[in-house]
Amino acid sequence: MIKAVVIDDSAFNRVTLSRMIESEGDVRVVATAVDGEDGIKQVLRHRPDVVTLDLEMPVMDGFSFLRWLMVTIPTPVIVISSRASDRNVFKALELGAVDFIAKPGGRVSIRLEEITTDLLAKLRECVAVQLDNVRKRIVDEEPPPAPKGTSPLTTSPAPVECVVIGASTGGPPALQAILQSIPLLDVPIVVAQHMPPVFTRLFAERVGRLSRFDVKEGSDGELLEPATVYIAAGGMQTTIRRDGERLRLQVRERQAADLHAPSVNHLFASAAVACGEKLVAVVLTGMGDDGASGISEIARRGGKTIAEAAATAIIFGMPAEAIRTGAVKHVLALPQIAPAIARLCLGEKPSAE
Repeated sequence: MIKAVVIDDSAFNRVTLSRMIESEGDVRVVATAVDGEDGIKQVLRHRPDVVTLDLEMPVMDGFSFLRWLMVTIPTPVIVISSRASDRNVFKALELGAVDFIAKPGGRVSIRLEEITTDLLAKLRECVAVQLDNVRKRIVDEEPPPAPKGTSPLTTSPAPVECVVIGASTGGPPALQAILQSIPLLDVPIVVAQHMPPVFTRLFAERVGRLSRFDVKEGSDGELLEPATVYIAAGGMQTTIRRDGERLRLQVRERQAADLHAPSVNHLFASAAVACGEKLVAVVLTGMGDDGASGISEIARRGGKTIAEAAATAIIFGMPAEAIRTGAVKHVLALPQIAPAIARLCLGEKPSAE
């Protein structure tokens, strides 16, 4: 039985979330709280396995609660975000929240039960979260904007045409860390991060401000440009196809059978066909096996493959499944991944295995 504490200043939300969470019997709400201060009392009293957290609350907001929690009693947190706090979600992830869900319809919504399936799945995922790795990634201050205008690193002939990266739970802070530290490369980077619509655009805006790269949400028919990062649109499927000497994005509606949109497997498999051996693929933290079949296809066609090591992954599911295929050449801790990508793009061997 998974024990949960629900923190939300709306009585309606607390009652509705509690009913949703307990609907399938394997998760129990041991307490609710009306703000961050009340949340501290309930966490100290009940020591839950997971906390759901509203960000905008009186007395003590969600950010102050997160700072206290991750120092005092590290516990997996899922942010239940209202539309007004969309951009704040990424700050909460930097402070230690594991994942987030958007409230449909606003802060207090009769449509709240629409997120039941997603919420239960994320609560169960929290059992696999490696909290020590969450604490290592916490950033308590706003990172400064990255300097722009530097010339990208180039090599001729280019050994790599494109970099593709896949991630799920724990992915946004990991991706931000990679894209902030990697040198500006003369290749496009395409990212499939499991994330709902709207948030992929907001994430692109945030990473664009903090990295040297131009960062945008990818659109259908767009030609891939060097030194540019494309975030696959939430709720859609993004793939890569060859158009003569260039690479172009395809963005399509998700199909009924698609478990994830964007799908790492869809992106990887298409990139393998388009780029062959001139491709670098990276699987980062996340639950499940999305990316495993795609990275197998990339390896079969001669591409370079990297997976995040258990030592830094928030959830080792996706990297572990990718490694299990035998297709991953380099298993690296998060701080080693950016320099490894750079070296592979410059035709060199990564210095750390």
